[in-house]
Amino acid sequence: MKKDIHPKNYRLVAFKDMSNEHVFITKSVAQSRETITYEGVEYPLLKLEISNTSHPFYTGKMKLVDSAGRVDKFMNRYKDHFNKKK
Repeated sequence: MKKDIHPKNYRLVAFKDMSNEHVFITKSVAQSRETITYEGVEYPLLKLEISNTSHPFYTGKMKLVDSAGRVDKFMNRYKDHFNKKK
């Protein structure tokens, strides 16, 4: 492997899915002003609207509620199209 290819601030960061409170740890260079203590260790915190634990593709649930209601608007607009396929 090549040496010194990663930025200096490449470190462990906690990502938190705000829709279901799921937290996972991975490496990132993203900046954060907030921190979280997870399993006794303090990490920089990055908040997500959606992750694999809340996304309909991974969970198998068709309905998704987001802060702007974009998915519900889409489903209402094309509900006739979805009903024809059934």
